[in-house]
Amino acid sequence: MPFPPLPRTPTGPRRRSLLASVAGGALLVGCSDGAASTEEGTAGSPSVVERARVRAARDSRGMVERYDAVLAAYPTLAVRLGPLRAEAVRHTEAFGATVTKASATASDASPSAPAPTPVPATEKDALSGLAVAERALADRRATALLDVPGELARLLASVAAAGAAHAYLLTEGAR
Repeated sequence: MPFPPLPRTPTGPRRRSLLASVAGGALLVGCSDGAASTEEGTAGSPSVVERARVRAARDSRGMVERYDAVLAAYPTLAVRLGPLRAEAVRHTEAFGATVTKASATASDASPSAPAPTPVPATEKDALSGLAVAERALADRRATALLDVPGELARLLASVAAAGAAHAYLLTEGAR
């Protein structure tokens, strides 16, 4: 008697797994007090820890700016991107930095303001660009956490997992 065919299982993580990862990441981020690590050693030196924290905050702020640029160009994506942008703001704050509201128009920007983030010509390309940026940032953070001690490593791991989930949501939603 032949065996029945195996049920088709989807590739990649399941929705429950992603939600659990994001929820766990949010708990870890929420539990962090942002204080510098007191662990000793070369990797735990305040300069290494502080540089990693500043870099992570700057990278998170850059993601917020990317979301702001896409939202300014495509306001119809606000419902979909709003929660992801809010998470990027929380990540920035978890690393000890703040986020200011981006100017809505180029006329509001001062002459010394940085150039606006370029936005692709279509919504699909804009979402794809955000997904690529989230994935690349998550990969950099996963690598960086090996060089820092304790609490900052946990925070980087949590935020990297959240960024990977963002990339997945941005990619899967486009299908």
